[in-house]
Order: sequence, then C-alpha cells, then structure tokens
Amino acid sequence: MFTPRYVKHSRLLLRHAQKYLRYKKDVLKDAERAEIESGITSLDRALREKKGDRIKAEAEALDGKLHKLTPVTWESHWRENCEVVLVAIIVAVGIRSYFLQPFKIPTGSMQPTLNGIIGHPMNEPAPNIVQQVAEFFLRGRNYINVVSKEDDRVEQIVPQKFAFFFTFSRIICQRQRFLVYAAPETLRQDFKVAPGNRYRRGDVIARGTIDTGDQVFVDKFSYNFVKPHRGDVFVFKTNGIPMIQVDPETGAPFYIKRLAGLPGDQMQIRSPMLYINGTPPPGRGFGRVMAAQEGYRGYAQGRDFLAHPETPFVVPEGRYFAMGDNSYNSYDSRYWGPVPEENLVGRGLFVYWPFVPHFGLIR
Repeated sequence: MFTPRYVKHSRLLLRHAQKYLRYKKDVLKDAERAEIESGITSLDRALREKKGDRIKAEAEALDGKLHKLTPVTWESHWRENCEVVLVAIIVAVGIRSYFLQPFKIPTGSMQPTLNGIIGHPMNEPAPNIVQQVAEFFLRGRNYINVVSKEDDRVEQIVPQKFAFFFTFSRIICQRQRFLVYAAPETLRQDFKVAPGNRYRRGDVIARGTIDTGDQVFVDKFSYNFVKPHRGDVFVFKTNGIPMIQVDPETGAPFYIKRLAGLPGDQMQIRSPMLYINGTPPPGRGFGRVMAAQEGYRGYAQGRDFLAHPETPFVVPEGRYFAMGDNSYNSYDSRYWGPVPEENLVGRGLFVYWPFVPHFGLIR
C-alpha cells in the first residue's frame, strides 16, 4: 500500500508488454520485436534499481513503443465496451439462474409478513411532488387520481405491460379512456372499479395510493444441497398444479408461501391453530400466525385439503404443503394440494425494496 503509483503503473505496463510480446511474437517484424524487448529490459532494470526518474522515463518510452504498434482506434474502444457489457450480462444471467433471483410479491397472501400490491382509496388530494418522490423511494408508493370528465360508463379494463415489469390498466369508457399505473385486480378489489360502473362528470373513478409489492431476492442455490426446512418462505413454480390458470404469454405463475408440511407430515387445522404431527409447529413464522395478533388472523380451514378439524392430511413423499400467512385470503395447498418437489425454486432470502416496512431478511 506504500508503493508509489508510478511504480505500480510501471509494473503493470511491464506485464502488459510481456503479454503483448508473447501474443504477437510470430507476427512482429524483427526490428519491432527487438525494440519491445529492449524497452522491457530497460524498464525491468530500472525497477530493480529503484531509480524513480529512470523508471518514469523508461515506462514512458515503452508505453510510446506499444502505442505506436497498436494505435488506439474507435473500433477498439467499441470492442472493449461491448466486451465489458457482454461479460456483465453473462455474470448477471449466471447469478440470476443459479444463485439469486429477484421476485415481486403480487398478492396479499403473505401479509403482514410480506406485502403484496395494496390499494388505499382516499378522498383528499395527493401531497406535493417532493413527498410523493420520497414515499415512492421509501415505501414504493404511487398516487393515482382518475376523475371522469363527463357522464360515462366503464366498458372494460385492459391490462398493459411496459418493459415487462410495469403493469398499467387502460380504463375504457364509452366516451373516454384513462391509463392508470395499477393492475386491473387492484382497481377492482381495492377501488371497486369494474365494467358497468357509471360516473357523472367530476366523479372520482379511482383516487388514492398503491403500494407496490415487496421486492425480494430468492436463494436458488441452497436447495441444491440441503432439503427444504419447515417454516421456510419459499418460491415455487405452479406447472402441472391443477386449478391454477396459466397465462398464455408468461406461462405458469410463481407463488411464494410458507412451507408448512414436509413429506410424511400429518397436518390438521383447528382454527386458529395448525398442528403438525399432533403438535403446533415451532418457529417464529408459525407462532405469529397462530397468535392472531398484530395483523395475523390464525389459520383457516381449507376447502379440498385440511377442510375438517378432525380429519388429518398426510403429505405424500416428494411433495410439500404450502400455506400463506394471511390464511383467510390465501390461495394455497388447502385448495389445490401439495407442491411437487421438482417445482421448488428457492428460499425467500431478503427484501431489498421498498425500505419500509419489511427491508431485511425474511423470517
């Protein structure tokens, strides 16, 4: 760390020159090869003798010789930049495919452990732009304000995606149209906007805030070496699971739930309690739900699985039982059965955005 910068630069230049000579030795002319070899020898001797002025002079001379043989052109700049971008893309794809993959929580099935997309209707106008920017950065919160400009009727609400990440809705009325940064499901469930609704001029169609779903990193690496643990918040594909609709454009959706049942577990629900092999499962995640406090409501009976308190269900081999922490509003294994092992993607690891309220490790 105490080595002068010009010495470090000279050593790097020396290695570069030696590498260049090895690569180009068979195509260089004898005079050019001798010139570079002479420069390398002189710079190496100066470095060994630790003479500062001579090191600088010899490094400048060798650098000039190399530039003369390999002049910098705009093509080389573009080639180097493209190589850097290509390597960055390959590294990013590799990390995403085998180690960490980002996901967005779309629904409220894991609330309040993890937030999905939540709409909050309000009557008062939006705050100033500075506060809106701050809330978007900290909370992922967007403000919408859709007001009818004339007497009209909603005919349909059409989803529109931009850049594969941003979901908008186009509210199509008989006489007017609106583009809103919100999914159709959010407008329907939280703002009660639906085809057939009638509005008079000046009526509010949708006004309020929309909190984006938590953005999480999923650990795709661990499950290659260790078995999933009961209590994990895990992501899985829904390929081949009955009763789950497949989008013709994007394919089967990914779900995120809590892993409640392992292969061979005997499960029962006696609301608000969950029983695994005759006893409530340990762990903070299960404990919060069963306590039915601070936004949690306990576990609800299922429909096709765990529907009766006295009828246990045994998880088959090679399958895992998935349940949402928001049990009363979660479409999970109680409806369509356990998840095949081959569908598992990884363990929810970290909420990286928004920063409030769930930033940090997922538990």
